[in-house]
This record gives sequence, C-alpha cells and structure tokens, in this order.
Amino acid sequence: MTIKNLSGADFESTITDNPIVLIDFWASWCGPCRSFAPVFDRSAQSHPDVVHAKVDTEAEGQLAAALEIQSIPTVMAFRDGVLVYRQPGALPAAALEDLITRVKALDMSEVRAKIAATRP
Repeated sequence: MTIKNLSGADFESTITDNPIVLIDFWASWCGPCRSFAPVFDRSAQSHPDVVHAKVDTEAEGQLAAALEIQSIPTVMAFRDGVLVYRQPGALPAAALEDLITRVKALDMSEVRAKIAATRP
C-alpha cells in the first residue's frame, strides 16, 4: 500500500474514516526522519489494512502546532478515530511491527470506557 501525505484539510477525515491509521510526522532536514522513512515504507507494504500516512511538519506547520508536535519524527497511531499511541523518535522495524500488532489487538470498548472514566 502507498503512503498517504496528509494535510490539515484531510487529517480528520483520514483518522475517522479508516479503522487504523499510523502517522509519521517528519521533515526533510531531519536525519532520524530520513532513517525511519524506509522502515515506515516497508511497514506500509506489509500492512495494506493499515493506513500509513505522513505529515511534513515544514509544509503543515499549523497542523503540527495544533497537535503539539515538538520532536520529529513522531509516530501517532489512531484506532477507530481514537489516538492510542503517540511517541517521538524513530522506531526500529521490530518495534513498529509490535506497535501495529498491539493496536490491532486493542479492545476498543475497553479503551472508550477508560476514556469516559477520565472525563468529569
């Protein structure tokens, strides 16, 4: 599967319209981002059921600021529109594979119950 380039215009619809979305926040000048790119690309090929997307933080500065991206690369994972993972730093291939496995295995009823329990 190809990697989708996200903008502020399609960010929300992408995470709400797809069951699982992984997003790599990156910039062309970032060495760790360039090192992580092939790992992310291979993951997209291995998991066609997961939307792999990238946000260029230079081109999409407003979106990156709104999401409080402070370090790049940052990886976010959404499941059924819910942010379930957010971590700065490039992931090794095995760690990215483990993340996908864990996101797929989540019991979203339990996740939503925990979120509801934290709201007043």
